[in-house]
Amino acid sequence: MGNTVTCCVSPDASPKLGRARGGAGGAAAGPERWADAYQAAASGGGSGSAEADSGDSEPGGGGGPHLQHISDREFPDDLALESNPSDHPRASTIFLSKSQTDVREKRKSNHINHVSPGQLTKKYSSCSTIFIDDSTVSQPNLRSTIKCVTLAIFYHIKNRDSDRSLDIFDEKSHPLTREEVPDDYYKHDPDHKHIYRFVRTLFSAAQLTAECAIVTLVYLERLLTYAEIDICPSNWKRIVLGAILLASKVWDDQAVWNVDYCQILKDITVEDMNEMERHFLELLQFNINVPASVYAKYYFDLRSLADDNNLSFLLEPLSKERAQKLEAISRLCEDKYKDLSKAAMRRSFSADNLVGIRRSNAILS
Repeated sequence: MGNTVTCCVSPDASPKLGRARGGAGGAAAGPERWADAYQAAASGGGSGSAEADSGDSEPGGGGGPHLQHISDREFPDDLALESNPSDHPRASTIFLSKSQTDVREKRKSNHINHVSPGQLTKKYSSCSTIFIDDSTVSQPNLRSTIKCVTLAIFYHIKNRDSDRSLDIFDEKSHPLTREEVPDDYYKHDPDHKHIYRFVRTLFSAAQLTAECAIVTLVYLERLLTYAEIDICPSNWKRIVLGAILLASKVWDDQAVWNVDYCQILKDITVEDMNEMERHFLELLQFNINVPASVYAKYYFDLRSLADDNNLSFLLEPLSKERAQKLEAISRLCEDKYKDLSKAAMRRSFSADNLVGIRRSNAILS
């Protein structure tokens, strides 16, 4: 291994360049240049000279040794895909995997105890009635999204691996209220309703959007992955607050200032908010980018989480007024694409740039 010389030593050493050049020219110049490049390896009398003198050469090429190209030696970063779901759309979200344990246990318990699912509340469309919800990936429903996000946080806390934390997020060291924090504050896991009320209060007071809630969950899981900590009873409020603070500034054009959060949480200081935000950004390595594919993955995984926990989105029959609204939106989009097609046809007469479809009268014989 120590005497192996890669294609980075000489341009002619690359098997890909050798195949591209071929012919006698490469064969004539190759041995002389290889001799200079391999002189240090050959003088050692080790495996380098044995490799150079072996019969492993390019077929029809310059007779030089076959050396692995640098692109062939690069390995895919599978570990990054598995450990960074907030960065890669193909990596599964952490909250969904943590929730599957409870979902399987609940289904198994219902099957063993012969517990019926009860009255079916899910509605299905028919020929006469179409049921739709008002939540889409581009415009999620605020109330349903916050419920799903807080449920994901609940599963993070309940099924955490350990209690790794940092002092900046510890509520005992940096309390959010003037009330005395009990000594056993780190032992009691908050329930879903408690987390929902905390997040709902912040979103209502700051007038944040549902998209901001999804980005909040992305930043939360990115923090847990990058900083290698766990969200637990002692730090969940400050971690969620820091994620909301950062998401609102990145997502919303008119972001809420830190001093505004001090009006919502009246006992926290601006200096504490600034310090927490600075630490949050440093732990994220200032990576606040959320690709559209990652955002969509989190949205649909949240919907899957809602289905697994019977938190179905509110379905309503498609009314005449809403059907007309959807039709008007579709017509606007259709007219927009028609205008783009006409503009493209006017710009160029080349068949390669022809976007529109020319229609001719059919002749029936």
